[in-house]
Amino acid sequence: MNASTQRSQFLDNVLKIIRRGCELGGFPEEFYELISRPERVVIVKIPVKMDSGKLKVFEGYRVQHNSALGPYKGGIRFHPEVTLEDDIALATIMTLKNSLAGIPYGGAKGAVRVNPKELSIRELEALCRGYARALRDVLGEYIDIPAPDVGTTAQTMAWMVDEYSKLVGRNSPAVFTAKPPELWGNPVREYATGFGCAVVSRELANELLGGLEGKKVAIQGFGNTGQWHAYFVSKMGAKVVAISDTSGTVYVPEGIDIELAMKVKNTTGKVINYPKGEKIPDPQAPLYVDADILGPDAMENQITLDNYHKIKAKIIVEGANGPTTPEAEAKLSERGVIIAPDFLANAGGVIMSYLEWVENLQWYIWDEDETRAKLERIMKNNFLRTWKKFEELRSANKSMTMRDAALVLSLERIYRAMKLRGWL
Repeated sequence: MNASTQRSQFLDNVLKIIRRGCELGGFPEEFYELISRPERVVIVKIPVKMDSGKLKVFEGYRVQHNSALGPYKGGIRFHPEVTLEDDIALATIMTLKNSLAGIPYGGAKGAVRVNPKELSIRELEALCRGYARALRDVLGEYIDIPAPDVGTTAQTMAWMVDEYSKLVGRNSPAVFTAKPPELWGNPVREYATGFGCAVVSRELANELLGGLEGKKVAIQGFGNTGQWHAYFVSKMGAKVVAISDTSGTVYVPEGIDIELAMKVKNTTGKVINYPKGEKIPDPQAPLYVDADILGPDAMENQITLDNYHKIKAKIIVEGANGPTTPEAEAKLSERGVIIAPDFLANAGGVIMSYLEWVENLQWYIWDEDETRAKLERIMKNNFLRTWKKFEELRSANKSMTMRDAALVLSLERIYRAMKLRGWL
């Protein structure tokens, strides 16, 4: 697959966003040329002996997009449909996300083309260890620090950090983040992304809806991010009326018992087994129900020109990466819908990974309450800074969006770093 000659729709959308940000910020063309391309792309083969006795070779990637602000940082995705182009797009978003969050990281992303659900535990462990071995030379606590993404977990990070530690001959906890608490992780990391989405939902509701109490929230995607997004907004007083996964949608206008829904999902694997409410076969149904706030927390390209007109929510908080296409966002913006962009809304995961990394570098541990307070403070400050910029831009041009404001702030920090380094 040749990244220079083939581009996915997702990558095209991300580059359109980068182009718009550069134009809004008045940055020179050479800055766009640098920020629109990754610094390094690594493609590896990972041979795994399967339980059948046969050898299977998996294709893996690591895209290191930009290091102007610090070491590369980004997750590892295990998914059968992942492409190198999508991985480049995700790494680019990570550069923006880390910059906007004010943390000392550049952006990266990794992937393996595999359906982890089809592997045994032994095969999955072998694949994780093989990925760490194949990429040893380009990873490190001061070089590139991976974390989980779709299809990977704290356990996969535990196998990878163990393999890396064996390779370098010492315990190296800071090379991977979102590890189990028993293995140098922090318990907040499990729910950090969804918690961050809930904080942004609350702050937007405070600005636009008079508060979150009693407001209706719909969550598309009930994986880690969606579950904890739903859990924490419900704890903050909202009423979650719809949740979904690939099995379908549960719709309860009176509100879903999120703790029960999480138990059902995590024991049966399907939200459709929730014992109450209306069951809708379409996993996209939460996008269209009557709700004040919508959380598209599943995958990219879920809100498009084909379906944007069905959305009733006035606030969208993007838990997934790239769930709204630029064309759909423009149409929604014309209707007055406010979208908290992915690289603001779902930054809780990488901010928590940064806090865990700091702990690991110092061999020091904060307790859960202290860590969550640090995470909430950073998320709230990032929101308020972005909202202030958004209001500033919108006062001059009503077509400006929160994504525009976040883009300008993020790109400004990267641009200044490149200028100071002498790259521009």
